[in-house]
Amino acid sequence: MSSYRQPGIVFTDRYFTVPLDHSDPGGEQIELFGRQAVASGRAGEDLPWLVYLEGGPGFGARRFVGAEAWLGRAVREFRVLLLDQRGTGLSTPANRQTLPLRGGPREQADYLAHFRSDNIVRDCELIRPQLTGGEPWTVLGQSFGGFCAVRYLSAAPEGLKAVLITGGLPSLDAHADDVYRAAYPRIERKVAAHYARYPQDVERAREITAHLLEHPTDSAGHRLTPEGFQSLGIMLGGGSGSHQLHYLLENAFVRTPHGTELSDTFQEAVRTATSFAGHPLYALMHEAIYGQGEQPTGWAAERVRAEFPQFDAAGALKGDGPVLFTGESIHPWHFEVDPALRPLRETAELLAARTDWAPLYDTGHLAANQVPVAAAVYHDDMYVDTDHALRTAASIRGLRTWVTNEYEHDGLRAGGERVLDRLLALVRDEV
Repeated sequence: MSSYRQPGIVFTDRYFTVPLDHSDPGGEQIELFGRQAVASGRAGEDLPWLVYLEGGPGFGARRFVGAEAWLGRAVREFRVLLLDQRGTGLSTPANRQTLPLRGGPREQADYLAHFRSDNIVRDCELIRPQLTGGEPWTVLGQSFGGFCAVRYLSAAPEGLKAVLITGGLPSLDAHADDVYRAAYPRIERKVAAHYARYPQDVERAREITAHLLEHPTDSAGHRLTPEGFQSLGIMLGGGSGSHQLHYLLENAFVRTPHGTELSDTFQEAVRTATSFAGHPLYALMHEAIYGQGEQPTGWAAERVRAEFPQFDAAGALKGDGPVLFTGESIHPWHFEVDPALRPLRETAELLAARTDWAPLYDTGHLAANQVPVAAAVYHDDMYVDTDHALRTAASIRGLRTWVTNEYEHDGLRAGGERVLDRLLALVRDEV
């Protein structure tokens, strides 16, 4: 362990060893990293624990600088563990560089099958007694972290003092097809709102798409195609995303001796926004987090997209309609255009075809829940369907919801301490 100070916070870096396969505790072990945070003036106190589960899948816990955002509120009363879930951050990595150590694509897919919420919860339960002495702790789950929290309520409620969920109530029984069938209309609404705010972007997007249809570009090995350009719509799920997308588009073209071309500035910004180099598990495991039972996920987002022809960029250019952005979906072409994913294409195919996913949620346990739970549901959240979330909320005994359109999916980050404050008040019956 190593400790260091930042404004208002003492951080301690901690490492834990857990089984890759919890059904074989004596087998292969992997390492998990967690950053402990405590208020500077309370480092020696016996404080209750809160463990933070980041969204994703595939993202390490946020790297805070001091007592910023919601963390400043949390350390007023908790000792916080910012956990890098298995395969992310400083935990044993899983990416194009490390996965070949497992063997070929089949071995890699079998390895990654252990990287869903069920094993993340088992990891937490192995870590918890080491930190709390056996006492239950509070879980704060953002997005996919909320999915993990619902799994926690299903499988190990005895480890929980309270659960706080932000933008992360999953459907308990929807197949991946159902998830994306609900997602595309939401995405279309977000795109319409963006174009209403920035009508000049309609023509800009059409011009960029037309250029890419004739001249796909390559930046540092990352190929930009019309579909890749459309995937910038993932930005529209955040509170400032529409504005960021607008500023990105306004710098698209530059005049050169060879004619008009896409600017290096634009291409680099798009590459940065769409690369999975820093979070490849997001692409590899994105549909697997919905897998339950024998039906494969089978590239659900790609198949379901065919039901929404308005998202076809070339078709949009044949008429006078807007080019629709996409986002929050993974497609086979991602593993062709992104150099961080290209070596993992066959592994992704095997995960998409897998038919032995274990059930993730126990509806009986959830209906009998005794753990205080509160969830922020962001109305018309681009990433998590509101109807799915509210049906799940109604299935978890005692869960209290805060439904709001004040924030987008990143409300926990954007809202400072307000979102966490509200959820804590809900689980304590203070509002």
